[in-house]
Amino acid sequence: MTIVDDRTVEAAPAAKVKGSGLGRYVLVRFFLIIPTVFILVSLVFFLMRVAGDPITASVGGRLTEAQLAERLAAAGYDRPILVQYLEYLGQIFTGDFGRTITDNREISDILLTYGAATLELVIFALIVAFAVGVPFGRLAAYLRDRWPDAVLRVFAILCYATPVFFAGLLLKLVFSVWLGWFPLSGRASPDVQLVLGRISGSTGINIIDALRTGRWDLISDILEHAALPAIALGLLTAGVFLRLVRTNLIGTLGRDYVTAARSRGVSERRLLRKHAYKPALIPIITVMGMQIALLLSGAVLTETTFEWRGLGFQLAQYLGSRDFVAVQGIVALLAVIVAVTNFLVDVLAALIDPRVRY
Repeated sequence: MTIVDDRTVEAAPAAKVKGSGLGRYVLVRFFLIIPTVFILVSLVFFLMRVAGDPITASVGGRLTEAQLAERLAAAGYDRPILVQYLEYLGQIFTGDFGRTITDNREISDILLTYGAATLELVIFALIVAFAVGVPFGRLAAYLRDRWPDAVLRVFAILCYATPVFFAGLLLKLVFSVWLGWFPLSGRASPDVQLVLGRISGSTGINIIDALRTGRWDLISDILEHAALPAIALGLLTAGVFLRLVRTNLIGTLGRDYVTAARSRGVSERRLLRKHAYKPALIPIITVMGMQIALLLSGAVLTETTFEWRGLGFQLAQYLGSRDFVAVQGIVALLAVIVAVTNFLVDVLAALIDPRVRY
């Protein structure tokens, strides 16, 4: 009786530690958001200051020395760089990302105005990435070391090695200029955009607003405008997904339990679908956070190429006008979005695969 009690006493702490694994993992990952954002924001701040103060870089050539000095003093850029840095960190922690120099807009207002367009493009691109990368990855694993596998591996390399702006220009040339199947640029036709702008409680995401109206002409117009930008940006991630699915499916098919199922006469197709497919998807979820960051960086070039008026398009415009305050604020906001997205993806991966927690 005493032996049983001792075992019970010893087993309880072990069970407690095991149960607290997820909570401890989530807590650690959550607190890692703070240093991640801090490092990214600090890097952006000091890199922007390498070219000098933002006002001189933006409008210095159009002002006299007296006017420039007055503007610098009013904005606080005549103070030591360390003082400016500490003040900027204080503003960031209170949610104040500053105002642009060229058009005197709050950075948070820019996020609300143009962030929905970038979110819509990223969602469309993820749909393309999953629709292309996952099925082709399964096919490459199923036909391992045959000519379709070799072709798909080359296709995957081309997907993530081709610059997204080049892919966008090529798609526009073929499908817009030569074939005339899709529009050249924009998120929607002018008349459709006018209708969407009159919808009360607009979300800023065109496809959602169009679905709310129930009008197929609006939906089809938005999908036609989104097709080429989504493909150009989605193929960048589809190549990564294709190789991940192929590699992990091949690895899973070599496991002992799959070999045992194969010895019992289970077909290869059923092995692939029932036993190997779901475990192979776990690595895709774990790298999803990094792919979101890749899509956001690619959105700058994609939106510029297709004149898709989102955060990336605005960031390129502010870079062209040398408005470093706007660039600094938008990049800081994107850093926060990427850090939070990585946290959510890590939590999802831990819920799906307990091995991630340890």
